[in-house]
Amino acid sequence: MAGLTLVELMVAGGIGSFVLTGVLSVVLMMGRSGVSAANYADMEAQSRRAVDEFAQDVRMASDLTWNSSSSVTLTVPDNYAAYGNKVTYALDSAATGPTAASFYRLPGIAGALNPRLALARNVTSLTFTRFTRTNTVAADDFSAKRLQLTMNLRTTAQTTVDQNTLVVSASYVLRNKPSN
Repeated sequence: MAGLTLVELMVAGGIGSFVLTGVLSVVLMMGRSGVSAANYADMEAQSRRAVDEFAQDVRMASDLTWNSSSSVTLTVPDNYAAYGNKVTYALDSAATGPTAASFYRLPGIAGALNPRLALARNVTSLTFTRFTRTNTVAADDFSAKRLQLTMNLRTTAQTTVDQNTLVVSASYVLRNKPSN
């Protein structure tokens, strides 16, 4: 009767352990890669939607009010009937709340208590830059003819490293704003 010796069993067990460790490593790496890819796709979708919403209102705007480098109010056609013809885009840097750490749109002026719509979440920084007709940085609202948005989004997950994406929009022309 032929059998396996203890040495043969130990060698087979060792080889099996190495193979199993390799297979588990590949499975874990593929899972982490999938989570990272899903996070990037989510950030890209949010940023694309946010920039599209922002661009639509900027192109229709007839005036611009600079609240800060992270908040602007646009005068648009009366699209927000219940709130007038103003819409504010800003960063909510608060740590808690429904729009915490998000780029949001607020029908009305900056201090209005109207409901905010979060366009992109997990925003770590956001700045607006206004330009004149001659592509120089505008010093005031009167000379501003174009507006650009720059924001950084970040996601975190327990099993993967943090992911960042930097979004720099085109500089959108305020088509309906009179030239100076």
